[in-house]
Amino acid sequence: MSATEVLKVIYAPHKALKKIAEKPKYLGPLIIMILLIISNVAFTYEAVSKTVIEQIVPTGPALDQWTENSTFWTSNAQVTESSDHINGTLYGNASIAFSIVNSAQLWMQLQGIGSVNCSGPDGYNESSFRIKWTSPTEKPENVTIQLFSANSSGYFYLSLVDDFSNATYNIWNNLTIPLATAEWLKSSSNADWGNITGLNLNFTWPNNSNITVLIDGLFFHGVFKSLLETAGTSYLLNYGLSSLTQFVITWVLLSGLLYLIARGIGGKPVWKPMLIAVGFILVTLLVQSLINTLAYLSLPTIHYPFAYLGGVSGEGQAAYDTLVAQTQIVSQISYYLQLAVYVWTIALSTLTVRLITGLSWSKSLLVGTIGFLGTMLIEGFILG
Repeated sequence: MSATEVLKVIYAPHKALKKIAEKPKYLGPLIIMILLIISNVAFTYEAVSKTVIEQIVPTGPALDQWTENSTFWTSNAQVTESSDHINGTLYGNASIAFSIVNSAQLWMQLQGIGSVNCSGPDGYNESSFRIKWTSPTEKPENVTIQLFSANSSGYFYLSLVDDFSNATYNIWNNLTIPLATAEWLKSSSNADWGNITGLNLNFTWPNNSNITVLIDGLFFHGVFKSLLETAGTSYLLNYGLSSLTQFVITWVLLSGLLYLIARGIGGKPVWKPMLIAVGFILVTLLVQSLINTLAYLSLPTIHYPFAYLGGVSGEGQAAYDTLVAQTQIVSQISYYLQLAVYVWTIALSTLTVRLITGLSWSKSLLVGTIGFLGTMLIEGFILG
């Protein structure tokens, strides 16, 4: 009977709530709560499975550490930390500056980065960094990069002259370099893309001069993984527990506020019927979750690339536009569905107050509206 009453609250709420008020039983709200948790977990599974994020190294607390800390570098030039840096989400508050007097060549070597896998389908297949030279005004005539593997006698070598063909003096130039391609040369068979441990950049100018080069935002990236893959099934468990917490808080808060407000304006509510009836009307949350899940089933895989995650002004606009275009319809469905559920829940709250307290329709509407809005306000404060 409780399962039948749950359905009747949707298509025949007056009859269902009247019967619930006369014979209140906790089984119905418990059924709704369990189904809501299952539906929310299914929605989360669908969302995190279709959300793929470009992975980067370094990451976490070590984010951008290679161009924040000068101790990672050796050079034929003076190495210092500079406040001139890239502004963005993934970037810190410094860059590394290399300065040498009366020379035509400057090299910089990064070491102590651990082991980075740049091989196979799970390997990082791109490296990117920002370069700015403030002296001399001329563009370097030759630029090369070496990537070292665990064995110091093995490294990969690539000319970056073509990459620097459009580089500009005294601004941050963004270089993104594909890894493990045929263009790379290797020093010996010891070179291993699966175990990259450092790199070297070498700049050559046609004449001796005072040279200053800055580097910032050095990352390995290019491999995409879903949130489900990176966060694991514990993410789903946590969301299930979160759904349970949210349902209980909403249930108790809405019941309590409807009871207190109705009593405060002269109604005579009874606690148990009020509590159980409110548990039943929260079937609106279940309907909302089911529709959102179906809407997400229609989405393609959503990619969050490095350019978007980096947060540098203007760079991620194309990625952002693509994300908006892919999710626009579902976002609109979710938005209008949320408004509809708010109105529906207020209407069912009004009907519940009317049936249980005997207040007039106008007073019941007042109680239902204030009770629901108060619940949303307090719940938002509790759950953030």
